Amino acid sequence: MAAMPFDLARGGHLSFGIAAMLTLFAGRQQAPPAIPANLPLYGYHVEHVYPHDAQAFTQGLEFVDGVFYEGTGLNGHSSIRKVKIDTGEVLQKRDVPAEHFGEGITVWKNELIELTWRSQVALVYDRATFEPQRTFSYVGEGWGLTHDGTNLIMSDGSAQLRVLAPATFAERRRIDVTAAGAPLRNLNELEYVKGEIFANVWLTDYVARIAPDTGKVTGYIDLRGLLTPAERRAVDAQGGVLNGIAYDAARDRLFVTGKLWPKVFEITVTKKAEPGGKHR
Repeated sequence: MAAMPFDLARGGHLSFGIAAMLTLFAGRQQAPPAIPANLPLYGYHVEHVYPHDAQAFTQGLEFVDGVFYEGTGLNGHSSIRKVKIDTGEVLQKRDVPAEHFGEGITVWKNELIELTWRSQVALVYDRATFEPQRTFSYVGEGWGLTHDGTNLIMSDGSAQLRVLAPATFAERRRIDVTAAGAPLRNLNELEYVKGEIFANVWLTDYVARIAPDTGKVTGYIDLRGLLTPAERRAVDAQGGVLNGIAYDAARDRLFVTGKLWPKVFEITVTKKAEPGGKHR
């Protein structure tokens, strides 16, 4: 990826093996983004905690019809899943061909669309059966994916978001994302929430709130402190970072998780962050 000199830090190829790869990914500094003083900083309150597969290298998370759809990454370990929220039980799973590093997903009508990191192809499945239907091509890397009801919205690790036609994947425009006038890079997993784009800022515990029409960051959600100190140490040792946002529009519920995290958190966003966030 553009911001890192060594691509294996993001997963890359499995020639060194999964353990070596995660060792390379582990220990990366999770410094907060440079948050301008004039941008709001939000905190959270934990409403519920649900179990999550701690072996899942989560790349995309979405809530549809009472279940989670999840995409996981790493070459040879990528999958798409349908997951029962309350128990974390994997109700349905399809492994992704080993040549692909699975990335962000979104459910569009009766299809599930999955990006790949460096294969420059999006894989489209039947949502009910997970059977492959077709593919789309794009230039560059694929990171996060969501939709606003009309367009697909894709991140590629840069400070731009691509707005795409769902039927053809043709690019309609790009959104230049800025925080107080400065480009905000490393936009990762995406979720469209009540007219805003929520984006994980890779390698941090922060989510940027982005106005789709202007690309301006309207604030950050500080999600530090979700995991207990012991959980955090275990996750950090394996290279697990915050990455996973899902929204239940019908019940106004927001869910977050991370790569290799043992839990999914249902949270309410609060007006101000408290030091270290809140944990319950």
